[in-house]
Amino acid sequence: MTFIRQPVAFACGQDWLLGVLTRPEKPRSRGVLIVVGGPQYRAGSHRQFVLLANDLAAQGYAVMRFDYRGMGDSTGEPRTFENVEEDLRAAVDHFLSRVPEVTEVVVWGLCDAASAALFYSHRDRRVAGIALLNPWVRTVQGEARAHLKHYYLRHAFSAAPWTKLLRGQFDLAASARSFVRSLKRASAGGEGALPERMAHGLARFKGRALLITAGNDLTAKEFLDTARASPRWRKLLRSPRVTQHVLPEATHTFPRGDWREQVASWTSGWLRSW
Repeated sequence: MTFIRQPVAFACGQDWLLGVLTRPEKPRSRGVLIVVGGPQYRAGSHRQFVLLANDLAAQGYAVMRFDYRGMGDSTGEPRTFENVEEDLRAAVDHFLSRVPEVTEVVVWGLCDAASAALFYSHRDRRVAGIALLNPWVRTVQGEARAHLKHYYLRHAFSAAPWTKLLRGQFDLAASARSFVRSLKRASAGGEGALPERMAHGLARFKGRALLITAGNDLTAKEFLDTARASPRWRKLLRSPRVTQHVLPEATHTFPRGDWREQVASWTSGWLRSW
C-alpha cells in the first residue's frame, strides 16, 4: 500500500511538539504512536523508527512519531520519561484528529519509552495496546545483580580474561574491586519504586501487550530478572493478553538490519492478531 509522510506540529501546554505522520492511502482503524526513549529524537537509533513507520504504513497502519518537549525539534524544557504524560496525551489527541479513520492507538516504545507507556496507557481509553521493547526498570540493586549474573559470571568462565591475565594485560585488582562493589550493591536489599510502578501500570491496563527483549542487552536482562523475582510480574507476563518474543543475539537498539526487520515483523503480526 502506498503512503505519505507529513510533518506535524501540535501544542502541549505552552510548548510545541514536532513530529512526522506516516499515513497510508487507506488507514486501518488501529494506529501506532511511536514513543521515543532516552536522549534521542523521533528518527530513532539507526533510523529504526523511520523504517518501522514505513513498514507498518505499507501494511495500512497510520504511524506517528514525535519529539517530547525539550528534545529534538520540540520546544520547552527537557523532562524524564516519568514526566511525559501531557506530551503523550497531546500526541494521541493530535494523531486521532489528523487521521479520523483511526479509532484506537497502540503505543510502541523502546527502553524508558516502554516504561513511559506503562505509566500512561491505562489512563487513556483510546490506547488499545502497548508494545514494550527492552523495558527500563533500572534500580541500583537490579543493575548490580544484572552485572553479576550476566557479565562477571559469564566472563569468569571464558578464556579471554585468563589469557589477558597470563599476558599481564588484565588488571585483576581493579576487576576484583569492581566485582566487590557490584556484590555490595546487589545485596543492599529492596527494589526501588520503578518496577512496582510499572507492574501497577500493566495490571491496570486492560488492552493487549507485546514484549520484545534483546538477548544480548543488560537492560533487557535486568527487566527479565526483575520479572522472574516478582510474583506479581510473573503473573502479569503469563496473562494471555501478553505476547512475548526474544531475539537472542540482538543488542539494545537492534542495530542490525535483520534484527530491525524481525522486530517490525513481530510488531505487524501482533497488530493483526487481535
